Amino acid sequence: MSSDEQLIRPSPFTPTRDDGRGESWIAAHRVQLIATAVLLGVAWFVWFIFTAKSVQLVFDPVNATASIEGGFDLTLGGVVVLREGTYELHARADGYQELVAPLAVGEARNQVFDFALTPLPGRITFAAQPVAAEVLVDGASVGTTPLDKIDVAAGSHKVTFRSPRYQSQDLDVTIDGKRAEQSFSATLKPNWAVVAVSSVPDGAVILLDDHEIGTTPGSFEIVAGSHDLRVKHPGFKAWRTRLDVVAMQDQTLPAVTLEAADGLVNIVSRPAGAGVTVNGTYRGETPLELALGPGKSYDVRISRAGFETARRQVQLKPNEEQTLQVDLAALTGRVAITAEPKGAEIFVDGVSKGSGSQTLTLPARPQTIEVRLPNYATYSARITPQPGLTQEVNAHLLTVAQARQAAMKPRFTAANGQEFVLLKPGKFSMGSSRREPGRRANEVMRDVTLTRAFYLSTTEVTNAQFNKFGGKHDSGVYEENKLNGDDQPVARVTWLDAALYCNALSERDHLPLFYTTDGNKVTGIVPTATGYRLPTEAEWEWAARTVPGSDAERRFPWGDNFPPTDRSGNYADRAAAPIVGRAIFGYNDNQIVSAPVKTFPPDQRGLYDIGGNVAEWINDFYEIPAEQPQSDPMGPQTGEYHVIRGSSWMTGTITELRLTFRDYGSDGRPDLGFRIARFAE
Repeated sequence: MSSDEQLIRPSPFTPTRDDGRGESWIAAHRVQLIATAVLLGVAWFVWFIFTAKSVQLVFDPVNATASIEGGFDLTLGGVVVLREGTYELHARADGYQELVAPLAVGEARNQVFDFALTPLPGRITFAAQPVAAEVLVDGASVGTTPLDKIDVAAGSHKVTFRSPRYQSQDLDVTIDGKRAEQSFSATLKPNWAVVAVSSVPDGAVILLDDHEIGTTPGSFEIVAGSHDLRVKHPGFKAWRTRLDVVAMQDQTLPAVTLEAADGLVNIVSRPAGAGVTVNGTYRGETPLELALGPGKSYDVRISRAGFETARRQVQLKPNEEQTLQVDLAALTGRVAITAEPKGAEIFVDGVSKGSGSQTLTLPARPQTIEVRLPNYATYSARITPQPGLTQEVNAHLLTVAQARQAAMKPRFTAANGQEFVLLKPGKFSMGSSRREPGRRANEVMRDVTLTRAFYLSTTEVTNAQFNKFGGKHDSGVYEENKLNGDDQPVARVTWLDAALYCNALSERDHLPLFYTTDGNKVTGIVPTATGYRLPTEAEWEWAARTVPGSDAERRFPWGDNFPPTDRSGNYADRAAAPIVGRAIFGYNDNQIVSAPVKTFPPDQRGLYDIGGNVAEWINDFYEIPAEQPQSDPMGPQTGEYHVIRGSSWMTGTITELRLTFRDYGSDGRPDLGFRIARFAE
């Protein structure tokens, strides 16, 4: 190793001497730490004081002690200081149940809370005379006396003492509670009276409400109230009375003198249910037990429909019992039943007698004969066969559809006095040919089928009929000619007026409403409803144009030729010419404006003014229809205008007089009214 290299040699370790200059940092800074902790504590306390709320707790009773859980609290001068939040309060007082309740401290700086502790039950003793009386507190049974120191909640209570055959007694009591001992007692009054009963002869059995209580003579404790009292003795008629007993008011009944018993006859018949008369007086149906006076002769007759009347003479001895048994001889008659179609089944009082026409021998009493066949309406008749006679029943069954139509009334009168006629429509051609003189473009020809029978009013609604159910309306005058006569058709009504009138009439006749409404606005229709409505356009044209029993369709209300003969209907004639635009040349109906309904003859269906007098509102919204075939059309669902059909007293041109003429509108006119329809089913 060169002289320039240095050697690293170990040096000896000498520990540092503790001379006080090496004590710990914590010890060196103890004063500062304590001061800091104190300052933090003071700061937190100041923060708590400034953010806490003053809470005053008021207790009933006032001597209750309380503790609060759920956070730091501080009590200063009877006020608890708490920060906003929810705590749990515990309160205690001698004689009270411990209170545990939530304490919700809010934002307010000063808050007061009231708490009431519930007193512990009282220790109550109940006693009564007689003993073993039931005790009820507020209607709930707590046992029978004597009751010693039972718990009853503090407060006011109704205590009832009751015992069989005694009058109940009620006490209004106040229970102090807090384990305090109290006693209550009652002496119950008897709820009976002693009743003395005697009879001639003695030894009769006494029954009170059907329970035997002894024999005469005797005195009996009877509970207050009304009772059924009977006195019976062998060989005598039972004596019976209503006995009213007042508690603690004894009574002695007058001696009961019993009458000798009647004889007893038991009347039995085969079959049972026969009526019994005794000396002409009806007494009931067999089997029957009758009491009859002894020593007399009685004419007893037993009769039932379909059987011969049996007659017997009955005489009884005193207290004798007889049984009269009678077999009634049945009476029969023959019924010849014709049943069509051939497979129809015959029932008599619900029992099948086979299929097809037949003659039956039946008891001579009222019976129900039915003839049934699937898919056909059942025929039913009530018949009483007559002995020695053959009665005939002809049952020609109808299909269900045929039966429904047969049951429809051909005519009826509504509450407004209008008469309606039943119409059973079918297929027809609606609209007009393009080659027809006077035709308009909206008269599209198409095939229409109507499947639902409907009723149509024979006349247009008059002013008097409208004002009866539609509210006060004045049709006014036209060129100084009145339109508001009672029998004239109502005019100047809107479509809405007419629809609401139909609903009002439906309500009067208890029919389902056809128009749905919102206030005084029509919002829609119920197509299945059978209430009154305006006719559909298809119904109106079918009724106006088709001829019953023919395939022909009329061109004008009076027929196919123009002009009409005088007084065919109320159209624009010579009398109306000065006030209307165009009149039928040479035509005269003697009416200037609308005429009273039924002024002119009806058509083949009995309809008046189906053309003329006033034009008529139709149910349908207006549209130009398509040419496709239709079934039961009711027009579009919405629209701005409604269809108007029929000519009027202002009409004088071929175009408007034709039955296919179509008009539309929304407002009333002096020559516009309506008639009413409804579905038959």
